[in-house]
Amino acid sequence: MPVNTSAIGKSYPPTMYAVGREKIREYALAVGETNPLHLDVAAARAAGYTDVVAPPMFVVVYSAAALGPGLFDPEVGIKFALMVHGSQEFRWGPLVVAGDEITTSFTVKDISESGGKGFYVFESVSTNQAGDTVCVGTWTNIVRGV
Repeated sequence: MPVNTSAIGKSYPPTMYAVGREKIREYALAVGETNPLHLDVAAARAAGYTDVVAPPMFVVVYSAAALGPGLFDPEVGIKFALMVHGSQEFRWGPLVVAGDEITTSFTVKDISESGGKGFYVFESVSTNQAGDTVCVGTWTNIVRGV
C-alpha cells in the first residue's frame, strides 16, 4: 500500500516545557555528562549563565510532547512495528538553561516512498520565553514494507 501524503504541511498545537534545574542534572548524569555547566549552579553562573545549562540533546526532553501527536496521527499513518529511526539534524540557537520556558511546534515536512520504504520527515521549532529559536530539528523515520 503506498504512503499517504495528505498530511504533508500539517502542523500540531505547540507545547510548552518549563525547564527545571533537577531535570537538567538528571539528564546530564544519565548521559554521562561531566561538564560542571550542566551540574553546578555556581559553575554555570561563573560562566555567565543564570542557571545550569542543558546539554544540547536535552531537546529530546523539551520537544517530546510536541512530537507525539504527529508521530501517532492516523492521517500520517506510521506503522510503528515496521519503523526504524532514520536520522535527526539540529540547528542550534541560544543555549537552554534552567528556568527557561520552551515552546515547541511540530510539522509534517515530507512523506515519500522509495524502494518499498516510507520516509516520514518532521520539523520541530523550539523557542524560549524571549522568542529566540533555541533549536530547529529535522526528524526522519523510515517504515519498512510500505
